[in-house]
Amino acid sequence: MPQAPRDELVTVDGLSFHYRDWGGSGQPLLLLHGLASTCHIWDMVAPILAEDHAVIALDLRGHGESAKPNHGYDFATVAQDVIGVINDLGGVAPVVVGHSWGGSVALELAVRAPDSLKGMAWVDGGMINASARYSSVEDAKLEMSPPDFTGVKLEDFKERVQNRHQGAGMAPGSHDVVMANFEVQEDGTIKARLTRANHLRIIEALWDHHPAELYQQVQCPVSIMPAQHQSNAATDYRGQSRFMSVDEAEQQLPNSKTVWLENSIHDVPLQRPELVSVWARGMPPLLGAGLYEPSIMYTSLV
Repeated sequence: MPQAPRDELVTVDGLSFHYRDWGGSGQPLLLLHGLASTCHIWDMVAPILAEDHAVIALDLRGHGESAKPNHGYDFATVAQDVIGVINDLGGVAPVVVGHSWGGSVALELAVRAPDSLKGMAWVDGGMINASARYSSVEDAKLEMSPPDFTGVKLEDFKERVQNRHQGAGMAPGSHDVVMANFEVQEDGTIKARLTRANHLRIIEALWDHHPAELYQQVQCPVSIMPAQHQSNAATDYRGQSRFMSVDEAEQQLPNSKTVWLENSIHDVPLQRPELVSVWARGMPPLLGAGLYEPSIMYTSLV
């Protein structure tokens, strides 16, 4: 029976950071969420990982229940936040598992403080290159900016999320994780925990972030787990771009392995938590033993 997580706070450079301690023992894992998400995206993954790892899921700056200053959303500062949390937890180097933007934060951490982590696992992330995808930072902001939730009632939004998740085959309880991205105001409407202004600041940071320029500086093992949305993903433009990004990372990260997840969406921790857990929990020894061949396709649990 997995233990209930403990919600904890730690202060780093005068700012408060919230994390969920899922217990466990063994090689520590530090779980980082993506843009506009929270540590709760790992709520269905973390209990499985905690069976043989010590697991912490962190709310990054501006997100969840962590501090929300109107500055410091560049990668250097966010990485320094994570280093501060690791040090406060005892300084034992974890394997950092990052989803989406959290994978990009892990990459920055590996370059700036290589001794602070044992390895990285990118869950459909780590390779975000906004400047290659959009023609300008303004275009990136337009495409990546959050919806306007002004006036949206909690119950209406909850019903909408539940219906969408049921239709998409998401794991039971996934809608509760999405609702954790919002707080409820006195009038019963919702408000995103990540402010729009800070969301746009992160997009600006992503515009200036060029992952391919960092790959050759990475010293630790890297597991790459891209989600493949369609069976014909290799034939459309976005699918081709994804394959090219993964190939570039594999070529420049000599101690990396790739596990493709077929029929998976971007928020795969909510859709297929067991599969993410199987892959992430075995990442450190499997890399060292060379038990994965590059670009394996996983369609189901093994």
